[in-house]
Amino acid sequence: MEATATAQSKAAPPPRMRDLYEQDVLPALTRKFGYSTRMQAPRLLKITLNMGVGEAKQNKKLLESAKGQLALIAGQQPSVRRARKSIASFKVREGMPVGVSVTLRRAQMWEFLDRLCSIAVPRIRDFRGLNPRSFDGRGNYSMGIKEQLIFPEIDYDSVDEIRGLDVTITTTAATDAEAFELLLGLGMPFAKEGRPGAGEAKAEAEAEAEEEQRKEEARLRAEAEQAALEQLKEENPEAYAKPEADEGEDGEDAGDGEGGDAESSTDEENQDNG
Repeated sequence: MEATATAQSKAAPPPRMRDLYEQDVLPALTRKFGYSTRMQAPRLLKITLNMGVGEAKQNKKLLESAKGQLALIAGQQPSVRRARKSIASFKVREGMPVGVSVTLRRAQMWEFLDRLCSIAVPRIRDFRGLNPRSFDGRGNYSMGIKEQLIFPEIDYDSVDEIRGLDVTITTTAATDAEAFELLLGLGMPFAKEGRPGAGEAKAEAEAEAEEEQRKEEARLRAEAEQAALEQLKEENPEAYAKPEADEGEDGEDAGDGEGGDAESSTDEENQDNG
């Protein structure tokens, strides 16, 4: 009896994902974004799981089955979501059950995220990475799962119907870039294309490449013009030869010019005296 009581009173070990966040991810985010305090760094608030059961209005057993499966996945009893208003085209009346939902916080939230990243997501068929464009602009990420069978808690033989669910991860990040770095550090396998901030870096790289290309084209054009000029000089050197000035002729021309000026000034004086 004492041993049983001791085992029950023993505290559960802290979630592995939370230790990873506090020891590695939090310091890395503080360095990258230049936060003045650790409290400015983004952190997880909650994870919400939603499973739609539209057929529950005709068969209540499907609702109970969905509740049981979501409880196994989340480790917490889900709540039934009911229609807020009547929609005749969908044959839905206000108050009818349309799905089940569960919100995870604290230790259960960290444990679920660990299982999602380490076990469930790698079991997705033809997996090519999570879509990094699914942020809502305020630091929250949503993803859709087509089959609940990727979770090992679900027994394949006991599944009556393949159902999908939505997973929404709510963070305190102010921007999508901060939330992306947070989830990436926690092990979320995002695809390389479409990452937040990658578009700006790509545009800058393209602008730099275009500038370098323009400079290279101008350099090649100048070299081609210089080569063409050198070829023309070799073919017709007389046309591009500089004329050599004769010093004797220049001196005589200068003397003649001075003598002429003197004679003209003498003639003007004689005319004035006459």
